[in-house]
Amino acid sequence: MGDFSERVFQVVRQVPRGKVASYGQVARLIGAPRSARYVGYALRANPDPGAEVNGIPCHRVVFKDGSLCRGYAFGGPDVQREMLEEEGVAFADDEHVDMGACQWDGRLDADAEDGAADLPQAPPPDFDWDRELGD
Repeated sequence: MGDFSERVFQVVRQVPRGKVASYGQVARLIGAPRSARYVGYALRANPDPGAEVNGIPCHRVVFKDGSLCRGYAFGGPDVQREMLEEEGVAFADDEHVDMGACQWDGRLDADAEDGAADLPQAPPPDFDWDRELGD
């Protein structure tokens, strides 16, 4: 995998159970704002999907409005929803995660392995959650 994908995987590994991140949020956290689509491409090539230790829990990444990916690479939106519900993620309706209740705050674990300490530890000071979330 390339450097971009590895940075995406480092961030996604830190999204905790019961929380989700948006594609754009992951892009901002790796220092590549406006690259949400490429975050999706990287996750589509995820070499170790799942919530197991050392897995890359790509099912925890959703669109900024909380909708699930129709083309979820590992079984479709029904599988993604099942995985999220098993982790305690709340849904606002049949198709959207309750982002107000379940969006990850974006804090990275500086002590985590695989280079996470080299990533930004929080969104940049000019980070605009309203713009990022489409509010």
